[in-house]
Amino acid sequence: MERNRLGLRIHHSGSSQSEESALDLERNYCNHLPWSSLSQLQPFASGGQHSESNAAYFSWPTLSRLNDAAEDRANYFGNLQKGLLPETLGRSPTGQQATTLLELMTIRAFHSKILRRFSLGTAIGFRIQRGILTGIPAILVFVARKVHRQWLSHVQCLPEALEGPGGVWCDVDVVEFSYYGAPAATPKEQLYTELVDGLRGSDPSIGSGSQVANQETYGTLGAIVKSRTGNRQVGFLTNRHVAVDLDYPNQKMFHPLPPSLGPGVYLGAVERATSFITDELWYGIFAGTNPETFVRADGAFIPFAVDFNMNNVTTTVKGVGEVGDVHIIDLQAPINSLIGRQVVKVGRSSGLTTGTIMAYALEYNDEKGICFFTDFLVVGENQQTFDLEGDSGSLILLTDQNGEKPRPVGIIWGGTANRGRLKLKVGLPPENWTSGVDLGRLLDLLELDLITTNEGLQGLRFRSNLIFFSSYINAFIFQNSFVCVCPHI
Repeated sequence: MERNRLGLRIHHSGSSQSEESALDLERNYCNHLPWSSLSQLQPFASGGQHSESNAAYFSWPTLSRLNDAAEDRANYFGNLQKGLLPETLGRSPTGQQATTLLELMTIRAFHSKILRRFSLGTAIGFRIQRGILTGIPAILVFVARKVHRQWLSHVQCLPEALEGPGGVWCDVDVVEFSYYGAPAATPKEQLYTELVDGLRGSDPSIGSGSQVANQETYGTLGAIVKSRTGNRQVGFLTNRHVAVDLDYPNQKMFHPLPPSLGPGVYLGAVERATSFITDELWYGIFAGTNPETFVRADGAFIPFAVDFNMNNVTTTVKGVGEVGDVHIIDLQAPINSLIGRQVVKVGRSSGLTTGTIMAYALEYNDEKGICFFTDFLVVGENQQTFDLEGDSGSLILLTDQNGEKPRPVGIIWGGTANRGRLKLKVGLPPENWTSGVDLGRLLDLLELDLITTNEGLQGLRFRSNLIFFSSYINAFIFQNSFVCVCPHI
């Protein structure tokens, strides 16, 4: 990878097909990977208990667990098949139109084999006309090129609608996706504004949007969080691929830079992290028919070091202000509770940007046929990209028209600046899109709570300072202690 002028190797926010295709290899060799393999191999973490320590905690699935899941998955979709009569296939639907995220996901999963034959991937959301969301529930099917039906044979045409179990149906919408091939070295885009300079170390405080770095990568601090377990440390959340080099599980994080590369202070070491989790553990359902189906989680928790000055931490998002509670995504909620919502983010590379959640649960396959999901597909407003390289980890915030505080809904894990574009509008160039992780599910997986106010952080600051003072006193007593030896009488 290229190095910038400070010698940092950038792990950019884009992804590649090859990074997931070696998932099975990483299960066996995760402790022996050279740095050059990091962009290709990502760790998978399932649910489960963890021990709080200085080493990043990973949980890996056993082969028997995956075999059991494959059998359960086959039975699940076999039972769904019984609820759909053969004569309903291919005819116009007459039942109820889908209204929830769960209904769209179920219809998509039921027909995934057919959809996979014609597409580069699928997602759920609303039908898109000339780049505008219509409010018509649909499964989005991404293809390399859209052409008129006149130039297609009957077997090449996708149905206009799909019906799922119980007669629930939705539209099918075809979206053009321009695939640019494997990622290549590109110029590193940079913005220089007062906000961005502050995020990179000019401000006296650190919080959501601030730059965080280790010896190899840099990215963005997502949120200030507190552990639900153990001694309930306060720390921060960012991406796993920003924080963890698998060669060095005791990964140390700094702001803005490690001392060997520039000015900066030690923040803490990664304690627990995840990159992939199986779909039924993430969504609570089998979301795809492939025997192995994984969701990109990509999160890491870094507790603040005992001697870090907590007075330098803020929960206010620079450029945005105070934020509200986490927006929990309920799959049984109406589709418009998520799709079409306006979002903002603050990242160390591009600062404050705005966008729209265009789709949810994007599904795609790698070259080995393994099925992957990512939660959000966000497109920036006014043909502007929502993220740049280095914005990985940034908090995605839902804005509210009623004047309420923006609510965190996810964190960015990747983009497509050099991998591909979505062609949403006729006569306009393809648009960048950004991938995000569901924050509520990620916090539950890593057993963390979001801290949203400085008042809520104040008591934790006092506790942290008390722990540091106690440790300092104990160390002082130990270093200055002496042994009194009494002579024999």
